[in-house]
Amino acid sequence: MKIAIVHDWLNQLGGAEDVLETLHNMFPAAPVFTSIYDRARMPAAWQNWDIRGSWMDKLPAVYRKHQPYMPMFAATWANYQIPSEYDVIISNKSAFCIGTTSANPNARHICYCLTPTRFIYDFDSYAARERIPTLAKPILWLMNAVLRQWERRAAQRVTTFVAISREIQARIKTYYNRDSVVIYPPVDTRKFNQTIDPPVNPSAVAPFFIASRLLPYKRIDLAIETLGLLGLPLLIAGAGRDRERLDRLAAPFPHIKLLGRVSDQALSQLLNQCRAFIFPGLEDFGIAPIQAMACGKPVIAFAGGGALDTVIDGKTGILFQQQTRESLQKALHNFSEVRFAPVEIRAHAEKFSIAHFAQEMVKLIG
Repeated sequence: MKIAIVHDWLNQLGGAEDVLETLHNMFPAAPVFTSIYDRARMPAAWQNWDIRGSWMDKLPAVYRKHQPYMPMFAATWANYQIPSEYDVIISNKSAFCIGTTSANPNARHICYCLTPTRFIYDFDSYAARERIPTLAKPILWLMNAVLRQWERRAAQRVTTFVAISREIQARIKTYYNRDSVVIYPPVDTRKFNQTIDPPVNPSAVAPFFIASRLLPYKRIDLAIETLGLLGLPLLIAGAGRDRERLDRLAAPFPHIKLLGRVSDQALSQLLNQCRAFIFPGLEDFGIAPIQAMACGKPVIAFAGGGALDTVIDGKTGILFQQQTRESLQKALHNFSEVRFAPVEIRAHAEKFSIAHFAQEMVKLIG
């Protein structure tokens, strides 16, 4: 059985690329077909992979600003045919690579769906998040009706859909009218584990902790405002375009500190020394809470999206029902009333490990 892997684009690193790396490690002989490949921004080890781009690599500034080219990505994938020698296509899909076809009429297409394409199903939120130029928005918005029809047709050619969470499973049913199975994304729980390191300052109250890209939809502002007014210590690791606004929000609260980007080693230490991890945004899945739980730490999360799959209320964390200060404050109070078992939390995190993902995917592929 020969396998081909399909990935939307390679010009940035994120959760989709973590999945890609795991798939490549599972099937090292499988080539990776993609639309654009910015070698300079990808890990050096990937230079040894068989990665095959497209004509889009030649487009001006496409590596730095790929969003305005979205309709071209759809057109590219609509005409992207995988050679007939491959029996199985695994598409690691967040956008239009679902449209790829095969020269082999008997090839199976297994779509690991990170999300139905936000660009066409949630354009306003996508445009705000990705800072689409104002003048381009009306044109792109009008194209979306055509792109939705095309993607729905493409979805009917997929043999099997795999969703990363129940939230994505519901969207696949809504937008594509297709059933799917859920296999959670791989999390490297080996990097994040419980340690017996003593706290940096034994006399200090352990802080709450957030590790995230600093973007508005992550709702880190909600955590700053709530914990700030309650006088609770909070450390925030990460970088992003919302940093300046969050700095202003945190300025009146000396017990809240933004640390910027940190190394994996520092992140592991911060997770081990925190009181709990705060996850106030709405995410399709959410890797960081699993990393926290791998360290035996409970998670206080908004009850939506992937958190409903990963956080067991009262056992591995606390869920709050609304993205408001009052709701988060209530969750913090409830958290203080529960005694969590770090060993049980760690065991729960192992359900989302790389090994578990690989086992489930191999079983599915057969």
